[in-house]
Amino acid sequence: MNGTMRALTFHSTILNHTFDLHVYLPPNYSRLYTYHLAITQDGRDYFQLGRIGRKMETALEEGAEDTIVIGIPYPSVEQRRYWYHPDSEGSTAYIQFLVKELLPFLEDTYKTPNLAQGRTLIGDSLGASISLLAALFYPYSFSRVMMHSPFVNDTVLQAVRQTDSWHSFDIYHTIGTEETNVETTDGNIQDFLSPNRDLYQLLQKKGSRYYYHEFEGGHFWKYWEKDLPDAIRFMFEI
Repeated sequence: MNGTMRALTFHSTILNHTFDLHVYLPPNYSRLYTYHLAITQDGRDYFQLGRIGRKMETALEEGAEDTIVIGIPYPSVEQRRYWYHPDSEGSTAYIQFLVKELLPFLEDTYKTPNLAQGRTLIGDSLGASISLLAALFYPYSFSRVMMHSPFVNDTVLQAVRQTDSWHSFDIYHTIGTEETNVETTDGNIQDFLSPNRDLYQLLQKKGSRYYYHEFEGGHFWKYWEKDLPDAIRFMFEI
């Protein structure tokens, strides 16, 4: 049985931007039932390149918890970097948008648990970074994070060091063994693998439900798309 894919328009006052959100609703969706909420940064990529709706469908057939997936698209590569980069002035506003605007709107629109454990943030690269930071800064809003090849710098590592909130998180974290010379959106070449290993050393020290995996491949959607079923199985406890 298939779920439903639809679009949902939402205007953010904080970001001064109107989003056409991607939405996946599970089969037999009903306002009478409560659903886990998953919010993806890079939403168009996760829906179109990652085919997350189809993969959620398979996971539900295997016993995953009923989940609504919301994809937040970015309007341009430049705007994406401004909103998602840990050192950008726009990242604070983007996190405020997630917590103070989008989450209340989605909770009014759909019946979801009013608990951090009932919400997952998902992202790749910079989208993974901002997902982790949002959970670290607002652990009572989000405590489950799925990260594909996150951009990790001193700002991210310091945020992890400065809080113990993540010790109760569920975290899926994957990085490619070939991600040593990644061309970033600002035209620079950076090593993603080494700082991700530093992040792993921090996150594996305490009691979070944490899964770390290094796949054979680079910083590309063809690898993340292949990994997504395993990520969903871990995150939604099959």
